[in-house]
Amino acid sequence: MVPLTSIIRGLLLCAFLISPLSAESLPGKGISVYPLQSTIEEEAFQTLLVSRALSVLGYEVYPIKKLDYDSAYARIASNDATFMAVNWAPLHRDKYLAAGGDQRFYRQGHLIIGAAQGYLIDKKTAAKHGITNLSQLKDADIARLFDIDGDGVADLVGCDLGWACQSVIEHQLTVFGLDQRVVQQQSGYAVLMEQTVRRFKAGKPVLYYSWTPYWVNAVLKPGTDVVWLQVPFSALPGKRSGTDTTLPTGDNYGFEINSQRIVANRKFAEQNPVAAKLFEVMKLSPQDVSAQNLQMHQGERSAEDIERHVTEWIDHNQALFNGWLSIALAATHQ
Repeated sequence: MVPLTSIIRGLLLCAFLISPLSAESLPGKGISVYPLQSTIEEEAFQTLLVSRALSVLGYEVYPIKKLDYDSAYARIASNDATFMAVNWAPLHRDKYLAAGGDQRFYRQGHLIIGAAQGYLIDKKTAAKHGITNLSQLKDADIARLFDIDGDGVADLVGCDLGWACQSVIEHQLTVFGLDQRVVQQQSGYAVLMEQTVRRFKAGKPVLYYSWTPYWVNAVLKPGTDVVWLQVPFSALPGKRSGTDTTLPTGDNYGFEINSQRIVANRKFAEQNPVAAKLFEVMKLSPQDVSAQNLQMHQGERSAEDIERHVTEWIDHNQALFNGWLSIALAATHQ
């Protein structure tokens, strides 16, 4: 693999006009960066945006490597990789702590805030049967409404193995007394959600887990096409046991509101204060991420497409992008 080309950096330098620094005196010159993301394709956008910013600052940024979350945390903790832009906090708390926590990782700032998660069903079925709470699926007749394969059990589109939400869903199905009424489908979330959209468009009931920002919420709009289900009480596994997941609105979807944070190797951050400051100050709107994810859903999902999406975002948000770089560069003198 080769790092991002000097051509890309040169073009961005021209746009940014870093002065009085030249390309030869940029703080990242000669320093390699190895970004990671999970196998969720839609995480590439924010990861590439961080990579672009680092490249402008002179770092030699290598192509993103895709790993499951546990492996990604382990690689960053051991300094075999540099950063991941998709640390879900607090959802990934157990994974973060298991890999070394703050002693191994640098984590400041919040890249994306206000990420909601939970269970949704189509609005038509919810209204017809008065379904507002996941616990109502204890009723065999209600559960059968969402049976896809004919076994009499509701099929919930859930999370792939290795995702933190997978263990939360399994835990909640058990403690809510639903493990005999609902089964979590885990055979590739993106494919399952494509099938879910087709079922919805065919007028059939749908039951699934989702999060924001993600393209699904632009296609199946909460409040219009689908509704969030409440849970009977807060129930999280592991070190978050006892956490109240009730939102400020009084709603309880079973998950806390999350942020996506950049998590980096602590040694790298300590040795590279400019990169560390960049990680801290970068912020993206959930709407921008959802909009890009929707472009991917509509077919623009090649590596070239996503690189172009990043370029277009920077073009439309040049002042914001330049501001991140200016603040990061100021850390050179601190």
